[in-house]
Amino acid sequence: MVQLKIRDKLAILSDAAKYDASCASSGTAKRNSADGKGLGSTESMGICHAYAPDGRCISLLKILMTNFCIYDCAYCINRASSNVQRARFTPDEVVWLTIEFYRRNYIEGLFLSSGIIKSPDDTMADMVRIARDLRQVHSFRGYIHLKTIPDAAPALVEEAGLYADRLSINIELPQDQSVTRYAPQKSPVSIRKSMADLRLKIDEHSEPSPITKKKKRFMPAGQSTQMIIGADASTDEDILVRSESLYSGYQLRRVYYSAFSPIPDSSSALPLIKPPLIREHRLYQADWLTRFYGFSAREIMSAQPGGMLDLDLDPKLAWALANRAVFPVDVNKAAKETLLRVPGFGSKSIGRILTSRRIKSLRYDDLVRLGAVMSKARPFIACVDWNPRGLTDSEGLKAKFQPAPQQLSLF
Repeated sequence: MVQLKIRDKLAILSDAAKYDASCASSGTAKRNSADGKGLGSTESMGICHAYAPDGRCISLLKILMTNFCIYDCAYCINRASSNVQRARFTPDEVVWLTIEFYRRNYIEGLFLSSGIIKSPDDTMADMVRIARDLRQVHSFRGYIHLKTIPDAAPALVEEAGLYADRLSINIELPQDQSVTRYAPQKSPVSIRKSMADLRLKIDEHSEPSPITKKKKRFMPAGQSTQMIIGADASTDEDILVRSESLYSGYQLRRVYYSAFSPIPDSSSALPLIKPPLIREHRLYQADWLTRFYGFSAREIMSAQPGGMLDLDLDPKLAWALANRAVFPVDVNKAAKETLLRVPGFGSKSIGRILTSRRIKSLRYDDLVRLGAVMSKARPFIACVDWNPRGLTDSEGLKAKFQPAPQQLSLF
């Protein structure tokens, strides 16, 4: 077997990691460098960019520990039967890479996933060793996100949570029968049990010690998961209903949606065409509405024909057009829950509206100044000097908000 240089391994294993979408570092505490220097970024191999809740762009070293795998999931480029070039980092090499990239100010953290080698426990043990060495041997204070291995021993997963900011385990596909069909070596029941165990451990470690009265550091950024969309016949309604149950049942911080990408030598049961990326975008928008705007998945989909989100309209606008009887709402009197359903009103602008209307009655120009997107909100609100009057026809408004057809170039 040809021995690969570490740079060659980095090229292979960073490229193999590109299919994993769940690498955002939101939810953890902001860290400052001990030497007071700022954080940089680069476009080098293995580096991806994510955004923290305060808007900072965070650079992560995103790699697989190995793309060897004993599993043969039909939708995975790294499956056992795939004809791809293989590589494997040792734990020491991953630690060295992370520290060297961090010292050069290229990254602020590590996102580490892996194929499964030998057994789930062997693979998970190596990943735990990497995180432990970074924290304890090298005093690494950057962000660490580990993708946990299905069916790994609970004790190993718990130990990983002591060193990582976030752990995640992929739910894989929206429906259990799809997982059974395309990834027969994985068990949907086992995956959910692992997620439930993680939730219990998070709750357990959130309780202060009876002696020191301090909470033990354990996965401060919580757990997340990833779902592949477009690989099976699941509708957007199936996907959102499953996500809603995951959020409520396992207290996930995020469900990430990854559009299926056709792979070489794939199963004939898989689609040959990649779903449009706008579908992934609409799912994220709908997901945001369920998490922060008081919508339920069924409520969102009640405005969508055939269980699929409208690709031309964002889900909030589509719901508003389908429920014209709710509007217009008086921005000077409506409750916060009602204002959250107005297209063009975000949570920040609504907070400003609620604060400002205590002082005075709001006018149209005030709403513009407070950050509301009035091009969307106009037909759905009323204020001191504005009433939509004739802007009530749902079909006419839908045509107005849909993008105009574009002439295709002949060249």
